[in-house]
Amino acid sequence: MIKQLEDSFFREALNHTNVGLIITDPNQPDHPIIFVNKGFVNLTGYEADEVTGKNSRILQGHSTDPEVTEAIKQAITNEQSITVEIFNYKKNGEPFWNKLTIDPMWVDGKLYFVGVQKDITESKRKEALLQEALTELEQLSTPIVPINKNIVALPLIGKVNYERLDQLTGKISTYLSKNKNDYLILDLSGLYNIEPTAVDSFLKLRDLTQLIGTLLVVTGVRPDLALKARDFTDQLKDLRTYLTIQDAIKALT
Repeated sequence: MIKQLEDSFFREALNHTNVGLIITDPNQPDHPIIFVNKGFVNLTGYEADEVTGKNSRILQGHSTDPEVTEAIKQAITNEQSITVEIFNYKKNGEPFWNKLTIDPMWVDGKLYFVGVQKDITESKRKEALLQEALTELEQLSTPIVPINKNIVALPLIGKVNYERLDQLTGKISTYLSKNKNDYLILDLSGLYNIEPTAVDSFLKLRDLTQLIGTLLVVTGVRPDLALKARDFTDQLKDLRTYLTIQDAIKALT
């Protein structure tokens, strides 16, 4: 096997790829690495002679998820392919997210495993930032703010579509059923966009609040938002609206 890998054609082909690639031998004690390509060296900082003969757990550290490593062990035991995202460490201690794919490979009736590593740290960072932004937006746009005993307000910020407003309806229902408020002020002044399909959810929310015994009041409807709802004028005409939250509070108290 090793002799085959030393063939210049295969060596150049395996080293040409930018991803890390290793081959391990489960027939030897502790399942050691028997080959790494240049992509692996560039990715991890380990030279080939530093990892050859060692188990690939050398890339693991204190923050590596044991559930992921257990899944890898099970796949190897069952001689199955597996793809995971695992938190690994380079030679210098720098952590990185590794998209690891392991496949069994038989050569002349002997089992080996091929592991392909791809650094997805930047993608995971962007994913985390996006989730953080979405969470922050959700927190900013969904708090129900008590104004007084009878009035609560819900300021919406950003963009509203059918799915988002439909999710809010459940939270609003739970809150109003518990607190029995007379008025719910839905403020739209912080919206930069509202999809026409979301109007259906406004109607659903209006009907829901009426059943609970709370009057839905809408504030902050800008001309551009009103234009998007113009096809629903008849359905929305019964909504009580005010220019600002302050105007609504003054009128309702």
